[in-house]
Amino acid sequence: MRVFVTGATGLIGSALVAELLANHHTIVGLARSDASAKALTAAGAEPLRGNLGDLDILRAGAADADGVIHLAFANDFSSPKALGDAIAEESAALKAIGETLLGSDRPLVVVSGTPPVPGRPSTESDPLPTEGPVAGRGRTVTAVLDLASHGVRSSAVRLPRTVHNHGTGGFAGVLTNIARRSGVSGYPGDGNQRWPAVHALDAAALFRLALEQAEPGTSWHAVADEGDAVRDIAAVIGRRLSLPVESVPPQTYGPLGEIFATDQPSTSHRTRQALGWEPTHPSLLDDLENIEP
Repeated sequence: MRVFVTGATGLIGSALVAELLANHHTIVGLARSDASAKALTAAGAEPLRGNLGDLDILRAGAADADGVIHLAFANDFSSPKALGDAIAEESAALKAIGETLLGSDRPLVVVSGTPPVPGRPSTESDPLPTEGPVAGRGRTVTAVLDLASHGVRSSAVRLPRTVHNHGTGGFAGVLTNIARRSGVSGYPGDGNQRWPAVHALDAAALFRLALEQAEPGTSWHAVADEGDAVRDIAAVIGRRLSLPVESVPPQTYGPLGEIFATDQPSTSHRTRQALGWEPTHPSLLDDLENIEP
């Protein structure tokens, strides 16, 4: 299958390119820079120069592919406006890609997040949030899944709060970066809130399975660790960096503070049973041992 991938050189994207190539697919990757284009070429993929705002480029990439996997996101959490702009850019991009695939029965796999559900771990059948800092992404993904009734084999892979590889990535990576800058390995509130996690290589395998097997309009959970207490995550970070571990105000994390302070464990029972996905790589707490002091 010829697959158009956005975000193909990121933490998950680079793992996904290797996963797809190992399973006899060919890849066209969206490349925002010469460095990204060179990295894709070196990995064995074909670069397509452009960014998430180049709608004509996105349409061309989708039109020439047997399927699309969307991973790209600006990941600018510096302010509510920056986050809103990133969500709006992604929404326009997916609208353009979706319209290109209408009536084709080709797969479109998009990225989402596991939803928080008060009092229990979330499952694949729980809806995405319609309120809060990232509610716009939820609405965009819901619109993509609705394309299932218009001849698009759309599906969503919901990622947990931390997608990690060799001690970096996700919310845990944000905690690590803030700890390095501030001199304190912090956690919001009492730190008992739980974050699910998955290794990037395991997440890549699930994206491939969704591309190949997912029924139209379905959602899947890339959850390996159901939920690690944030205080335990901060403790490993503090030990690796030789820093004190303390509670800090949620405002420390800017627009994500509300999310960081929320208990949000999640499961992947249905995903494992239906798609045969089984994580095999290190857990988050084990992987954080790779943080360099």
